[in-house]
Amino acid sequence: MDATRSLQNDAVMVRSAPSHMSSADADAALPAGYPGYLTIDLGALSRNYQAMTRRVAPAMAAAVVKADAYGLGADRVAPALYAAGCRHFFVAQFHEALAIRPILGVDAKVFVLNGLQPGNEEPCVQAGIIPVLNGMEQLASWQALAGSLGRTLPAVLQFDTGMSRLGLAPADLDDVQKAIEKGGLDILFVMSHLACGDEPDNAQNGEQLAEMQRIAACFADLPLCFANSGGSFLGAGYHGALVRPGIAVYGGAPHGNADNPMEPVASLDVAVVQTRTVPAGAKIGYGGSHVAARPMVLATIAAGYADGLPRTLSDRGAVYFDGVRLPIVGRVSMDSIIIDASALPQGRLTLGARVEVIGPNQSLDALAADAGTISYEILTSLGSRYFRNYR
Repeated sequence: MDATRSLQNDAVMVRSAPSHMSSADADAALPAGYPGYLTIDLGALSRNYQAMTRRVAPAMAAAVVKADAYGLGADRVAPALYAAGCRHFFVAQFHEALAIRPILGVDAKVFVLNGLQPGNEEPCVQAGIIPVLNGMEQLASWQALAGSLGRTLPAVLQFDTGMSRLGLAPADLDDVQKAIEKGGLDILFVMSHLACGDEPDNAQNGEQLAEMQRIAACFADLPLCFANSGGSFLGAGYHGALVRPGIAVYGGAPHGNADNPMEPVASLDVAVVQTRTVPAGAKIGYGGSHVAARPMVLATIAAGYADGLPRTLSDRGAVYFDGVRLPIVGRVSMDSIIIDASALPQGRLTLGARVEVIGPNQSLDALAADAGTISYEILTSLGSRYFRNYR
């Protein structure tokens, strides 16, 4: 755990705040000079995980905690999910697995989605971590190590069923079967990944399922791991033995074109740095890209694209205060954003007050839509400059 996260965690033990700031909360001073307040509701996170387990039963539900648990802190998120009953954890990189393995129970399994880079095989065995084998080279290296150690090593076989990203090629199927017959590998799951799981009507889902079933028939005794968050909502045919929800656990919508059944997990409030009144014709922000059409009350808040609020929110996104929408005007800067506070009563928004960026009035997915991106990118970009309050 780094020093910054440790300081934040210690501060949280002293002071805890509700997930949504009231007007009084929004006027209170931020701890230790942080520019914003990122609240992470571990209770909601756990309930989202448990809702997924009920949805996919009798299949099991894993949790994807890659990218520092989607930016929310794997050192806090992974143990909370373990306490909620999760025993299968997926990360993308080997070093992420090394970080969470010691803070989970001995009965937890940690899988590396990207497999192993050359030279990481022995440390992987020593740490008790399980690689997802995505190519014949990874398979051969893992099997060779098993032979040199004189023991069987656990692994997951991932096949490409139509995404053209990670996974063994279908053309390698015969070679994979022959390799497994040589021994040394304990294959826990045969898996693949849906490219369009968040689009229920996309024909590629059915195409990938058919390909997954064709491959699975060659490994009749092995359990399947196929569905991501979106795929978990496509029906039991996609579930296999283990599903791998990610964004749904963190409160993001599993399907982009439907109401979100998950509880919000993250909320974000950012402090006001300055307010000012400008006349009609005033140029606002870098490049003077916004010109005031009338006298305006402006406020500058203490976060920008370095804090996970994309530059694409320029002149199109908004924040909220007292339930009032305050549009972003001009370009988003690295460390600040200018908002139009003209709709508020005179003097209501002052230095140190906090505006809602993500919360009851603006969901994570709504903010992402305004930015022309997805909730995953917003969450994983929020960074370390906010005070983190774990509830």
